[in-house]
Amino acid sequence: MIAASAGALVDTALLGNHATAALAAFAVTMAVFSPATATVAGALRGVMPFVTPRKEDPDRLLPVVHSGMWLAITVGGIAAAAVASVPLIGQVTGVPRATLDQLGIFPFLLAGSVLAIAVSSSATSVLIALGHSKLVMRAGLLGTAASATLSVLLVGGPGPVPSYGLTGAGVAMLASSVISASVNQVTLRRSTVLTGRSLRPGRPDVKHVWKLGAVGIPLAGTVLVKFAVLGVLTFAAARIGTDSAAVHSVGISLVNLIFTAAVAVGQATIPLISDYAEEHDSANIRRSVRAGTWLALAVVGFIATAVIVLSPWVVPLFTKDADVRPQIRELLPLVLAVVVTDALQAVVGFGLIGLKRTMPSFVSTALCYGGLAAVAAPVTTAGGLAALWTALALANFLQAVGKAYSFHRHSTFTDNREHAAAIT
Repeated sequence: MIAASAGALVDTALLGNHATAALAAFAVTMAVFSPATATVAGALRGVMPFVTPRKEDPDRLLPVVHSGMWLAITVGGIAAAAVASVPLIGQVTGVPRATLDQLGIFPFLLAGSVLAIAVSSSATSVLIALGHSKLVMRAGLLGTAASATLSVLLVGGPGPVPSYGLTGAGVAMLASSVISASVNQVTLRRSTVLTGRSLRPGRPDVKHVWKLGAVGIPLAGTVLVKFAVLGVLTFAAARIGTDSAAVHSVGISLVNLIFTAAVAVGQATIPLISDYAEEHDSANIRRSVRAGTWLALAVVGFIATAVIVLSPWVVPLFTKDADVRPQIRELLPLVLAVVVTDALQAVVGFGLIGLKRTMPSFVSTALCYGGLAAVAAPVTTAGGLAALWTALALANFLQAVGKAYSFHRHSTFTDNREHAAAIT
């Protein structure tokens, strides 16, 4: 996950050095692409707690895989359509014409990438729940290597090679997504208990897809609300000017890179919590989430602090613009605050996934981020990017409080023996 985010960071850095206007257009498109792909990934994470209890029984597991694929196709198609609509969304939200003129076919290339990510996520969720995280990492590293290589060639334009700007970045991202999806699907077919079985989804079992969706869709809604509001923040920053949009883009790219550590830790807790939830073992459920929370906070805090300390060397990687560089450095302490509070709420949210209780996360995020979206424009107008990012950190913290309360309530079981007898 860190490698994938680093690949996006390469695009941000290359485009920033290519042209500030191209970086601003990239930021506007990513404001839709990020929530779209996060929604797809969120919906498919809801499949994970259904996989864990069936990990030793391929006959029971296969219907879950097929239905998960249909869920991915449905959500992925909707998300791809949203990404393809970026030029229209930009016009409606008041993005400057100079920024929109830079887009070209970039949104359509990223729409194809969304579909590939949906196919990849349907396999990734199953592989992680089965304990094959290393195989998922291999697919991700191959995709990221392709993305970084193509970005350097098509965006950076080394030597006599011409630079294709945003179009080159789009080709690199699409190729990366297709490679990762292909490797994940082949891995699922050949390296798990499903070896030799067909993974073609066939005709959809609507009732079974709906059962998975009952857990996955609220989670997708949670992620969609979060990243859609982050998109609103990007558009609010873009209305100030091209420089603010570029600074905000770098900040969000750094947050996405660092935050992947928290997401990875949170995902790793889901199979553990699913097993403990089958036994109604409150102590181990809570112990898993506490351990995940401390680990996530330690890692993201260390990385963010390192970025601040090394800012004289890190910031120049993203832009040659002398006016933009000091603005990025000023934003870095707030990047630390945002990513730490985001990690705090994320691990508890993954704990709720393991309990198959995703609606409380949706409600918490909708309330906190809904309020943030409502005040984004006036806050940015009054206090600039600093005020906007302070409001974002506060919204993350309030989310963490709400999710922690819900997790504690849903992980409280009154009589383990009575539950075990009921299962038997």
